[in-house]
Amino acid sequence: MKNSACPLNILPSSLFKSAFQSIGPSVLSILNASLVSGQVPANFKNAVIHLLLTKPSLDPSLHSSFRPISKLPFISKILEKVVAKQLTAALDEHNIYDCFQSGFRRAHSTETALLRVSDDLPTHSDAGDCSVLVLLDLTTAFDTVDHHLLLERLRDWVGLSGSALEWFSSYLSERSFSVAVSKFRSSTTSLTHGVPQGSVLGPLLFLLYLLPLQHILSSFKGISYHLYADDIQLYISFKPHKMSKLQLLHACLDSIKAWMAGRFLQLNEDKTEILICVPDKLVPKVRDSLGQLASHTKPSVRNLGVTFDPALTLDSHVSSLVSSSFFHLRNIAKLSPILSRSELETVLHTFISSHLDFCNSLFTCLSRTSLNSLQVVQNACARLLTKSSKHTHITPLLLQLHWLPVNFRVHFKILVLVYRALHGQAPSYIGDLLSPYTPIRSLRSSDQSLRVLQHQAKDQR
Repeated sequence: MKNSACPLNILPSSLFKSAFQSIGPSVLSILNASLVSGQVPANFKNAVIHLLLTKPSLDPSLHSSFRPISKLPFISKILEKVVAKQLTAALDEHNIYDCFQSGFRRAHSTETALLRVSDDLPTHSDAGDCSVLVLLDLTTAFDTVDHHLLLERLRDWVGLSGSALEWFSSYLSERSFSVAVSKFRSSTTSLTHGVPQGSVLGPLLFLLYLLPLQHILSSFKGISYHLYADDIQLYISFKPHKMSKLQLLHACLDSIKAWMAGRFLQLNEDKTEILICVPDKLVPKVRDSLGQLASHTKPSVRNLGVTFDPALTLDSHVSSLVSSSFFHLRNIAKLSPILSRSELETVLHTFISSHLDFCNSLFTCLSRTSLNSLQVVQNACARLLTKSSKHTHITPLLLQLHWLPVNFRVHFKILVLVYRALHGQAPSYIGDLLSPYTPIRSLRSSDQSLRVLQHQAKDQR
């Protein structure tokens, strides 16, 4: 576990870990006693809230500009980690998760979620369909979770009973917190709703709280969905002469709002965004069919960190990425005289390379111009690191640094995802995109685990 500072820690977490060989048996006794009795010690349920400014540009005088982060005693997080590992194993074994929920799950990420969505939409576009993508966000979702309803989810949907269910009931009850600002700390008050932000179990419990939502979303045939924690993506595709299907989208949204209203959840209307992926001449007709939802349409939307445009070219995303990369690169260049080569490389990877690699499996759709723009950024990083002039041939520099060019990094990421999908190390919704090739007659290639290109697989089906 990572070291974490909390005013409630009896020992600093680093000292706790270094002395664990001596205190380990006592800690083990405390954890086992909690699990067997179904009770969580009262001291484990106290938290100190620190306020984190969401963005530097926001007004610090407004409460909405801050995100509350719970800091819990280190030993309580160890207990939560033990429970989370056991609960996660049970959820995986019995396939209880929503298969289209990618938040806080092993082998799932924003990249895999976006890869599935960005694969579905162009596939429909190639078939001559129109598509509408709706991005929904919840308002302070983690803070409004009802404890009684959550315990019902654990009992009826997960199947917990006995001391296991009692442990979660104890974990959620009689929680308290105080707020710390600078050197000052407020008095303690009770926490009657929500799951603690910053806790180990909080994200997992929130996913379980949303489990019934999958039945609502899947009941609307023709609407696809994908979840990443409390971020909801809905998308519907239809033929140009069947715009009446958009009424199904209205019905789906009404059902979502009604379900959430009864579970103390609320959609953030200000963050609802709609992207219309149709030819320009059809945009007015689609907007008319959307009715009141038309006010939420945007020329581009930021979806889990990636900017989507109506043509799904990602050109606007690349433009923004290149601009921010050169901004950081200019600042790094000013610091380069006081940094060693290894330190400079670390900074470049942190501020530049990591952003170039973020969700780069989506970059297979990029134009040659966009790919070249990203390559220019990588070339500039290589020249700065090696202190080479701008006229130096770049290929030897990249070979010297063992850096794959941008285009090859994209293909490498795709190959890694395919390998993981074929070996059960990727989400099932990614593996579903890979159809095995079955030749009509016996061929020497029959045992080579070949795959069918997606459009060919659909033609065969």
